[in-house]
Amino acid sequence: MHRRFIVPSALAATLLLAIPAAASPGTVGAPGIGDPYYPASGNGGYDVSHYDLRLKYRPTTDLLEGTATILATTTQELSRFNLDFGLDVSEVRVNGRKARFATSGDHELEVTPAAPLTKGKDVSVVVRYAGKPSELKINGWTAWARTPDGGVAAQEPESAVWWYPSNDHPLDKATYDVSVSVPDGTQAISNGVLQSQSSRLGWTRFNWRSDKPQATYLTTLAIGRFDITTDRTADGLPVLNAYSKDLGPNAGAARASIERTTEVAEWLTGVFGPYPFNALGGYVPNVTSGFALETQTRPFYSPKQFAGGANVSVVVHELAHQWYGDSVSVDGWKDIWINEGFARYSQWLWSEREGEGTAQELADYTYAQHPADDPFWKVKPGDPGPDDQFDIAVYDRGALTLQALRNEVGDVTFFRLLKGWPAEHAYGNANVGDFVRYAERVSGKPLAALFDTWLYQPSRPALPAAADAGVAEGALSARTAARVERPASWQKIAATNTVHDHGDEAGRGQAGHDHR
Repeated sequence: MHRRFIVPSALAATLLLAIPAAASPGTVGAPGIGDPYYPASGNGGYDVSHYDLRLKYRPTTDLLEGTATILATTTQELSRFNLDFGLDVSEVRVNGRKARFATSGDHELEVTPAAPLTKGKDVSVVVRYAGKPSELKINGWTAWARTPDGGVAAQEPESAVWWYPSNDHPLDKATYDVSVSVPDGTQAISNGVLQSQSSRLGWTRFNWRSDKPQATYLTTLAIGRFDITTDRTADGLPVLNAYSKDLGPNAGAARASIERTTEVAEWLTGVFGPYPFNALGGYVPNVTSGFALETQTRPFYSPKQFAGGANVSVVVHELAHQWYGDSVSVDGWKDIWINEGFARYSQWLWSEREGEGTAQELADYTYAQHPADDPFWKVKPGDPGPDDQFDIAVYDRGALTLQALRNEVGDVTFFRLLKGWPAEHAYGNANVGDFVRYAERVSGKPLAALFDTWLYQPSRPALPAAADAGVAEGALSARTAARVERPASWQKIAATNTVHDHGDEAGRGQAGHDHR
């Protein structure tokens, strides 16, 4: 769900340029990483390699206490740098020495080391803090959801600010150790593999490790009382699924969907190549939201995703993101099509696999639902703008783009493209232009015009029909559109459209992200 921290772009630009007069030119890390959609997200001057989070949480009061150790390397000389964080900080140390700190804006923690840092220096930053995440509101909302027995951190494009200090942008990915102490009888779920669990004096500590580069918004924490199932894949990967004990009438449908995670992941390896991480699973906490999110190795699902019964399509969507979005992450948030268009298309491929409608049939039907004057065609998936970043067009028009590509290059080349991209950019970042150039190189065809038509032109393109699709090229009339048969999978896929409704429980009401 997608919310911006800084609202007016002019104000954001002003903040980014506002460097105190006392600072030496070129030695203050920028308070933003440079993303035009979210100017205050991330920070400049350093790259993080690892986060070690040691936390204690009291569900009854929502009090979170933490010590974050951040390992980074400076990319410039630094007399001061920023972290993105919103809770109360009591102490900061840089390379073991106490550092001065102050806050600015909605979520900027400004750190001044005891001595300036040289470029290319390995740095450790320790931040001690405490606070109630649900009471931290930025632009009127919070990414921390309280539940009847705990709390959950899961949101997009930002969620880290509410529970740990970070360089909060997908460009700066890192590995994680997350250690959480909670009252006995309560569990703490996070990303990766559960390394250990121990109890002492009424508290249980859970130690999680995510050992591949991970974006901050893909890091999650869920605390509560869960029913947990565990298994291993045929390749030996640990599988852990968790369900709140009080999911009510949605419990059965949720389990019937999430328990097929291993099956779906095995199928996706045939589409996208080897699974990129060290663990697999999903979790369904008792939250009132309606979205799902591809939190790395362990996607988050709202119970409402299963209000209409089991829906494996949403599992397909979130697991597809493990390759497209998690392993290969966006360079900037304008590149969201590389995440969402491919995840939606994976749902079309699953439909094809299940015999409930081919991807071409779903493309025909999707196209037919949007006449030429529909605002759907005004959204440009290749650069939709921050207000439309999670618009349905990014998903569906994004998937139509891939069907047009498939028809242009043929199945053999198309599926080679789908496997080659996450292998070529594993654990890194890429943008839409990178994909266009990659597709042209692998296919040997000029494809820039195709991508421009489908991703950037604010008008309805000619239908990407295959030769035997039974639907003429060009704009469909309303009468013709009504005759396009609806694929059997359409209802289940459409039910996941709220994947992007990342509005918070306080009624932000803004369509967010996927996670459809």
